[in-house]
Amino acid sequence: MALSGATHSPRVSVLIPARNEQENIAACVESLLAQDSVQGEPIEIIVADDSSEDGTARIVESIAARHPHVRLIRVPLLPAGWLGKNHALHFAAQHARGKWLLFTDSDTRHMPGQLAAVIQRAERERLDLLSFSPEQITEAWWEQAVIPIIYDQLAQLYSFDRVNDPTDTQAAANGQYILMSRAVYDAVGGHEAIHGEVLEDVLLARRVKQAGHRIWFGTGTGVVRTRMYRRFGDMWEGWTKNLFLLLGRDTRALCAAALRLVARPRWSVYYPPGAAIVFLLLMNSYWRYSQNLDVSWKGRRYSSGGR
Repeated sequence: MALSGATHSPRVSVLIPARNEQENIAACVESLLAQDSVQGEPIEIIVADDSSEDGTARIVESIAARHPHVRLIRVPLLPAGWLGKNHALHFAAQHARGKWLLFTDSDTRHMPGQLAAVIQRAERERLDLLSFSPEQITEAWWEQAVIPIIYDQLAQLYSFDRVNDPTDTQAAANGQYILMSRAVYDAVGGHEAIHGEVLEDVLLARRVKQAGHRIWFGTGTGVVRTRMYRRFGDMWEGWTKNLFLLLGRDTRALCAAALRLVARPRWSVYYPPGAAIVFLLLMNSYWRYSQNLDVSWKGRRYSSGGR
């Protein structure tokens, strides 16, 4: 439940899980501070520091000292059976007072004025969950080679048209940007109901749609952008953690994804090395989950038994 320390609730609370994000957190928060007010109400920004060992907390405290609508909260130690991001967002939601909750990551950059427009759209179209797949910033050659191929693969798996069709069972969302009604978040059990899930965004969207609520998922071009990975090792860990799960743990879907790498050639100089790396990522993700080996992220190791 939301805390009731104030009689007037803000229209929206932005919740940012942060673990060792000193490279990203300031730019993310500043981009949110540059947003317009929402229907005349300021935006509440809550950064949930998840046992960071770098300067993340100090940076946020410095921003909060200048901006009263920014708060830093310290996430308790991770309980058994929980994943770090799910726990951080669950804890942050307990401190949020907004009628809308925006779950977003530290590596996102929000375009000026867009949050108010997104909330207006959600209310106008009576959407209970609205998610964007952010515009991707790619700088290193391996980002330019790998990221477009993976998102092309995901587009084959998760059709925006199907997700946005209330009569279709397919559901998906991108955890880098999920705007959600607080009432519906509580009704479906929030992140506590998916506390051990690696694909918390997809599972949250699925719970919302299965409960009969309206969801919408689409491209975030012009709204939000991100540079997901600044180091190759982080990219390797991140997609190893996610890819086989995104394929539904289905070996047939894995084979189809591998075949698409061959059947959809590109003239770009980056395509051959990118396809090779994606193939190795697919195999590594499959191997770790099929052999019940742990997966790693942000310095933590998780059982691959999660769905």
